[in-house]
Amino acid sequence: MTKPSLPELLHAAVSAVGGTERPGQVTMAEAVAEAIDDTSHLLVQAGTGTGKSLGYLVPALAHGERVVVATATLALQRQLVERDLPRTVDALHPLLRRRPEFAMLKGRSNYLCLHRLHEGMPQDEEDGLFDQFEAAAPTSKLGQDLLRLRDWSDETENGDRDDLTPGVSDRAWAQVSVSSRECLGASKCAYGAECFAEMARERAKLADVVVTNHALLAIDAIEGAPVLPQHEVLIVDEAHELVSRVTGAATGELTPGQVNRAVRRSAKLVNEKAADQLQTAAEGFERLMELALPGRLEEIPEDLGYALAALRDAARTVITALGATRDKSVQDEDAVRKQAVASVETVYAVAERVLNGSEWDVVWYERHDRFGASLRVAPMSVSGLLREKLFTERSVILTSATLKLGGDFNGVGASLGLAPEGTEGDDLPQWKGIDVGSPFDYRKQGILYIAKHLARPARDGDRGDMLDELTELIQAAGGRTLGLFSSMRAAQLAAEELRVRIPEFPILLQGEETLGELIKNFAADPRTCLFGTLSLWQGVDVPGPSCQLVVMDKIPFPRPDDPLMSARQKAVEDAGGNGFMAVAATHAALLMAQGAGRLVRASGDRGVVAVLDQRLATARYGSYLKASLPDFWTTTDRNQVRKSLAAIDAMAKQAEEE
Repeated sequence: MTKPSLPELLHAAVSAVGGTERPGQVTMAEAVAEAIDDTSHLLVQAGTGTGKSLGYLVPALAHGERVVVATATLALQRQLVERDLPRTVDALHPLLRRRPEFAMLKGRSNYLCLHRLHEGMPQDEEDGLFDQFEAAAPTSKLGQDLLRLRDWSDETENGDRDDLTPGVSDRAWAQVSVSSRECLGASKCAYGAECFAEMARERAKLADVVVTNHALLAIDAIEGAPVLPQHEVLIVDEAHELVSRVTGAATGELTPGQVNRAVRRSAKLVNEKAADQLQTAAEGFERLMELALPGRLEEIPEDLGYALAALRDAARTVITALGATRDKSVQDEDAVRKQAVASVETVYAVAERVLNGSEWDVVWYERHDRFGASLRVAPMSVSGLLREKLFTERSVILTSATLKLGGDFNGVGASLGLAPEGTEGDDLPQWKGIDVGSPFDYRKQGILYIAKHLARPARDGDRGDMLDELTELIQAAGGRTLGLFSSMRAAQLAAEELRVRIPEFPILLQGEETLGELIKNFAADPRTCLFGTLSLWQGVDVPGPSCQLVVMDKIPFPRPDDPLMSARQKAVEDAGGNGFMAVAATHAALLMAQGAGRLVRASGDRGVVAVLDQRLATARYGSYLKASLPDFWTTTDRNQVRKSLAAIDAMAKQAEEE
C-alpha cells in the first residue's frame, strides 16, 4: 500500500473535525512537514481561523516520531486533548495503519497528592502533620472546598486540578498538592503506586504526542533534569508567550514571609544552634525589607549583601543539619523533612544567586500593597538559554497569530536566541519564517481607528478626553465593547466612570469574577462591555455581535520604571542597538497585535479597533506598530467611525430580531 500523501491526511482530518480546508493551513502543513524532515526550525504566523492546530498535528502524526506540543493556555491544551487529537487520530488511523497515542503532562503541583490528602500536610508551628480537613471549619469556603476535593479524589482518574469543576481556591489546592521539591518520590511514598503525577509521566513516556505547557517546557530547559520524555519534534503553540513564561520560570524571589516559613519548617528538625542561626538571619533580612524601596539594584547595597550572606550561610548549615539528623518523634517525618528542605533550599539558592552578582541577572525590590516587599532576580535575557536548550537535537516549530512584528520575524527570532533569518554559521540554528495569512478579509471586515485629536497621554495624567471618546464610541456601538487598558488602575477608573455615565450598558471588570464567568456573561448580552488589562485578555475568543468594538486606551509600552524591561533596553543600547525599538516597541507591538486579534474571530464578524492614543498616527514608531496589526482599513475620522459603528450595531440588531 502506498504511503498516504499529506493533502490526503489533512483532508481526512479537516473533514473529521467538521472544518473546511484553507490555503493557509495547507501551506503551513507542508512547511511543518519539510522542517521535520530536515530537522530544521520554523516560525509560522498563522492568523485566526487558519486552523493551525491541524496544520501542525497532521504532519507531526504522519512523521511517526514522538512529538511534544507546548501551549501557553489551558484552553488550548484542553482543545487539543479533548477535541482535536481524538478526532484527528480517528481520521488518520485507517490511512496511517497505526493509531498514535497522546497524553497530557503538567507540572507536579497540578495533580492531587494522595499522601498529602490522606496523611495531612506539614504545619509550621507544631511537630508533624495536621489534618487540614479537621482544621478547617466545615461551613467555611475552605472547609467546603477540602471536602469536595476528598470526594473528588475517589472518582477522578487523573487527579488533574483542571478537571475539577467548579474549581477550588489556590489556598485549598495548596493543601492537597506538592511541588516537585516537596515530593517524597514514588519509591519512598506509601501512595507511590497510585500517584497521579507519576501515572501522568508514565502515560507520557508511552505516547506519540505529549501535550504540555510552556511552564513545564521552561522547567525542562532550565533545571537540566529532564521532565519531558525524549522527543524528536517540539511544537510551541502560542509561541509569542514563550519568552515571558521562560523568564518567569527563571526568576527567583525572596520575601520575609517565605524566609520565616523556612525557619518554622526546619526549626524542630535541626539542632538549636543551626535553628537560631537561621532565625537571626531571617530577622535581619525582615528588618531590611521593611525599609526597601521599589526599583532596580544595579549594585547590591552593603547592608543587603550582609543580610543575604547571613541567610545563605545559615541556610547551608540547616540543609547540612537536616541531612544528618533523624527524629522519630515527628509524625511522618520524611514528608515534614522534605518540605523543610525544599523551603530552605529555595532561600539558599536565591540568596546565593543574588550574591554572585552575575552581569546577566537583574535584581530589584518590589512592593505589594498586601504582601509587602520582595527581592527578585531574573535573567537579563533568556535568548542564550533558549538557543542552547531548545534548538539542539530536534526540530522546533513555533507558531502563533502574532510572530511577525513590524513586517518580519527577526524581532521575535532574536528574543528566542536566533540570528537574523538566513544568517549562516556553524553554531547557528537554521530557521525560516513563513506567514500563511488568514482566511479573513481584514480590510472589509474591520476598521482601525486612531483618535488623533486626543491629547498625548501622560503617565498617570488625567485622561478626561479619552473617557469622553470611549463613552461616545460605546454608545455608537450599542455596547458590544472589549476595553483593553494599559493598567488595572486605568481599567478600574474607566469602569467606575462609565458605569455612572452610561448605566444602560452593563460594564464587567476583570477581577470581579473569574475570567470564564466574565467571558460567558460578555458573550451572552450584546449590550454588555468588558474591561480589563491588555496583557490578560490574549485568550478571549468571542466571535459574533457581542464584540464589535475593541478599544485600547493607549500604546502598551512597558512602564519606564519596570526594572527588567528597562535593564534589557539599556543592555541593547550599550551594545550599540536601538533599545527602545528592540524592547519597548516590540513589547507594545506584540500586545497590540494580540489585542486587535480579538475583533475578527469568524468570517461574518465586523467591527472597529479603536486606539485612543494619537502617537500611533504621529510618532515615528507608529508605522512599525501598525505593520504588526491586521491589515484593517485605517482612519482618524471620528465621525466616520461613529457612523460605521452605528451601522454595524443596526445590522446586528436586525439579525438578532430575525
